Amino acid sequence: MTESTVRPGWGALLFGRKRRVDASIPNGVDENIPDSIRLAGAWSWRLIAISAAIGVFLFVVVQLRLIVIPLLVAVLLSSLLVPLVKFLVRHKWPKGLAVALSLLGTLAVLGGLITLASTQIAVGTTGLADRLATSYAGLKDVLLASPLHLTEPQINDYLQQAWAAIQADSAIFVSGALSVGTSLGHLLTGVLLTLFSLLFILIDGAGIWAWVVRIFPRRARAAVAGAGAAGWETLGNFAKVQILVASIDAVGIGVGAALLGVPLAVPIGVLVFLGSFIPIVGAVATGAVAIVIALIFNSWAIALAMLGVVLLVQQLEGHVLQPLIMGTAVKVHPLGVVLVVAAGSLLAGIPGALFAVPIAAVLNVMINFIKRGTWRTELTPSAAAITSPLWQTVPQSRPGFRPNESATHD
Repeated sequence: MTESTVRPGWGALLFGRKRRVDASIPNGVDENIPDSIRLAGAWSWRLIAISAAIGVFLFVVVQLRLIVIPLLVAVLLSSLLVPLVKFLVRHKWPKGLAVALSLLGTLAVLGGLITLASTQIAVGTTGLADRLATSYAGLKDVLLASPLHLTEPQINDYLQQAWAAIQADSAIFVSGALSVGTSLGHLLTGVLLTLFSLLFILIDGAGIWAWVVRIFPRRARAAVAGAGAAGWETLGNFAKVQILVASIDAVGIGVGAALLGVPLAVPIGVLVFLGSFIPIVGAVATGAVAIVIALIFNSWAIALAMLGVVLLVQQLEGHVLQPLIMGTAVKVHPLGVVLVVAAGSLLAGIPGALFAVPIAAVLNVMINFIKRGTWRTELTPSAAAITSPLWQTVPQSRPGFRPNESATHD
């Protein structure tokens, strides 16, 4: 064993002999760090770098939200309208006429729903103030005569606390709604940008995606093209399934309100339909509106019955529709749906809650596709993607673009 002599310390001076140490024992700091700490450190700085990149990306998205949000709306709508355009084209419709019919039909449906709800609200809110005062007085009498032994000052204080809590909780959603369009000009700009983006996606969505694929290096194009096709299919499944789920929620709660004699049953159904596009959370919030309307216009007994209808519909959605239909379509666990919706609402208000699930579902499918590595056996990225709806609208003879060359030429 090799030994080395070190400078004597106090012990050597006292006992008159030198202290010897083993030279094979590492004296540096790096050599004494355990492997587990090294591994944790390596993971830590990489995670910090990834988090910083995600933070910069989210910052840019927030700064460009007036462009990003209309674009996301257009992509979501196009996942529904592209199959319709393809169906019409297959049945000998001209491409331009098919696109125009799809756009005008969508605008007509949305305008009809908004008009129907507005007229029903205008007719049904006649004498709202008087009914509200009567319902409030009746509810107060019930609470005063209840076994809770509440006093009128206590009831007023509880109502004030509830109103303050509602205002505080709604601040996030109000800020998110205002961030979409802080003025009428921003709102109109967003609508026009959505329509233009949707129009170009319907006309040449495959060409746009092919251009995006060509931005990436040649070796990565197969993975990007395949992941994009898988994500596009998942997005279309989400949109179609979400319309089905929203329709079932709207019909269930709307019909229940009509059978119980609750006014504004049609606007309630429309509101539930629109709110259900925010999975789980939206239907709960709009169902609460139906309960409040029943309490104001009818009685507390009808409100309790309306609560039972809402809970029944929510149980149907939570235990049947979401796990069996939505879970199969988007491959995201219901708990994951709740968490991503909550995170999206905290980060971006209503737009964040609306796009949280489709973004999470698309990213999940794309990442899993890349991890599987099946794209490595593809000869070209376009050969696999040409069968997806995203690629079928591209004319094969378009000048300057040939799908089978996207992987071999810059």
